[in-house]
Formats: sequence, structure tokens, C-alpha cells
Amino acid sequence: MYSLAFSILFVSLLVLTLAVRFWLASRQIRHVLANRAQVPPEFAEKIPLAAHQKAADYTVAKTKFGLLTLLVNYAVLIGFTLLGGLQWLAVHLQEVTGSGMWYQISLIVAFAAISGLVDLPFDYYRQFVLEQRFGFNAMRRGLFFADMLKGVLLGAAIGLPLLWVVLTLMASAGDLWWLYAWLVWSGFQLLMMVLYPTVIAPLFNKFTPLADESLKQRIEGLMQRVGFASKGLFVMDGSKRSAHGNAYFSGFGANKRIVFFDTLLSRLAPHEIEAVLAHELGHFKLRHIVKRIAMMFAISLGFLALLGYLKTQPWFYAGLGVDPVTLALAGQGTDALALLLFMLALPVFTFLLGPLASLGSRKHEFEADAFAAQHTDANDLVSALVKMYEDNASTLTPDPLHSAFYDSHPPASVRIGHLKGATA
Repeated sequence: MYSLAFSILFVSLLVLTLAVRFWLASRQIRHVLANRAQVPPEFAEKIPLAAHQKAADYTVAKTKFGLLTLLVNYAVLIGFTLLGGLQWLAVHLQEVTGSGMWYQISLIVAFAAISGLVDLPFDYYRQFVLEQRFGFNAMRRGLFFADMLKGVLLGAAIGLPLLWVVLTLMASAGDLWWLYAWLVWSGFQLLMMVLYPTVIAPLFNKFTPLADESLKQRIEGLMQRVGFASKGLFVMDGSKRSAHGNAYFSGFGANKRIVFFDTLLSRLAPHEIEAVLAHELGHFKLRHIVKRIAMMFAISLGFLALLGYLKTQPWFYAGLGVDPVTLALAGQGTDALALLLFMLALPVFTFLLGPLASLGSRKHEFEADAFAAQHTDANDLVSALVKMYEDNASTLTPDPLHSAFYDSHPPASVRIGHLKGATA
């Protein structure tokens, strides 16, 4: 009874989220195309019509491709759950591996491998057709597959030990396993923040110290004014993969470093680079990073506690196409299945909460912009943002509702309007 009700709820939300996603995408396409013929008045003197139309075409192409990807992902989701794909995979893997931890890990690895193979053609098309068509792809095919191989090996080296620890806790740590797993997961996340800048990121990109002494002095002056200490200023060779540009700081505690994409340095003037960095430093000084980490930890604790409950409920498995009784009789543990089913179902149940996350993120963006306006010239940040919108072919006219669901940053007109208000 409970399993049938859960299946009906899952299917209902699945259909609802799919309908909402298509509705939002159609709104985005119509809105962008309706404004394609003319640059918004506030940008008319800064962005050429050709660049505005390129951004519109790029946005529409990405949105349409996203719909195709969405349909395939939903088909895979239904195949793994309601059509019994995970059940079939679990039964046949048990015949090969037997029961125990090796079986549990093999099930998750097999699921990841199948999902990765499904995603591969879409990732390839996105990089070498979609991005190539609009002049953003700079990646060689060899680098694409080398990155993929590095990602798989790195994921195995880091993820498999973590997975073993979590599955061991699920099997033997009692009713509070989820709390212990949360402590392990939180510690792992903090460790990755420390290791990422110096160990992981250099496996994929080359980082060289910033050589421009005048720009370096300007940035160091900004850091002194705002009270930010870092382990260095670096330039990343982002141009070997993409023409998109950005700047960010990474690391945690005393291990923080500031990184500029080489594509960004080639496009922006020094005073604009300083303003962009002031925005990023605003996130740190206003404790946005700490708040986001705390929120992530709190949400993950809640979800793990929920998984701790669902893991013991037969209707949870049966409602998503898995017969836990059959698997138990075959001597198979269901912990790995619980993890996979929870991971598959969670986005369906949380999608409609997306605007809440976007709302919080946008609030932080406005605050970081205000911080940058206090420590640099707001007009410099405006001119930098306009160049970045143009270079990245970011549409200036997104549909407001689509943007509210998906965009972590405010629309260009709203964001720049706030900054111009700060200069008035």
C-alpha cells in the first residue's frame, strides 16, 4: 500500500517537474527570440547588435539541447527505477561478485559507469559541436578524453575509499550511522577545499604566478585595503579548453589562492580586473563562503538523516522498482541500493525548491557587488561585466521566471542597474 502510494507520488512529481522544465525552457526561448532584434537600451552603446544576437542564438541553442538532455536523463531515471533497471543490475552483479562489500561497491561503480557512458555523447556534442559553433571551444579531442580519464582515475582514488567508509558505517554503525557518515563527509569536504588548489586543480590546468608587476601591485593594494591574505596570484591556462573567462579564489584557511583565467586577463583592463576581484573578495569578507559551507553541511545532515529512515522502509525500495525481499533472500545488502535510489529520487522531490536557492545566491551577488563598489570604482565593475557578458555570449534578456529557477546571478540589467545606483 505504502509502496504504491510512493510510486504514485514519485511519478506525479516526475511528470510535474518535466512539465515545469519544458514550460520554463519554452518561455526562455520565446523571450530571448522576442528581444533578439534590438539591444536593450541600457546596453545599446556598449554591446553591438551582432554580439547581442550571437548571445540570443547561443542561449536558444543551449536551451534546446538542454531539453534533449533532460528527456534522455528522465528516460534513464525511469529505466533505473520504475522499470527495474537497478533490480536487474543488482541481481546480475551478485551472480558475478557474490555478496558483501565488494558487491556493494561494484553496484555503485557499475551504475556510475553506465551513467557516464550515457552522458558521454552529450558532453562530446556540447564541447565539439555546440561550443564550437559559437567559437568557444579551444579543446583538442585528445585533451577531452585525457580529462575524462583523469577524472575517472581521480574519482576512483578519492571516491572509492570514501564510499567504503560510508557503506561500512551504514552496515555496522547502528541507527546513528547517518550522523557518523555526515561527520566523515563534512571532514572530507573540508579536506578537499584544502587539497583542491595545490593537488587536484594542477592535474587539469597549468597555474603560473602572475607576471604583470603593475597589475600585481594593484591587486596586492586591493587585498591590503580589504584585509585579505592569500598564498599567491596565479594565471590559469583556461584558453586551452574554452574562450570563456573568469576569476576566482580557492582554498581554505591559510591555503587560499587567487586565480585568473588567461582569457580574462587578455580582455579586461587592469582597473576592471581589480573590480572583478573585489567582487570575489566580497564573497569572502562578507562570509558568504562560510555561510554556504554551513548551509551545505546542514542540508547534507538533514538528507542523511532522511536516508537513515528511508533505508529501513521496504516501501521506499518497492516504490522505486526494487524488491528488497528478493534481494535479502539472495544474500545481498541493500545499502548501496538505498544510496542510489535516494540519489536518483532526490532531484525530483527538490526541483521546485530551486528558486529559494537562487534567491539566496542572488542576495550574495548583490552584496558582493556593493562591496566591490565600496573598494573600487563601480563603473569599472560595470564595464567589466558588460565585456564578460559579451565575451561569454550571456543573454541580456533572459525570461525572468526561467532566470529565477536556474540562475545563481541576477539578470544583467538588474545587476548593472544596482551598480549604477551605487554610483549615483
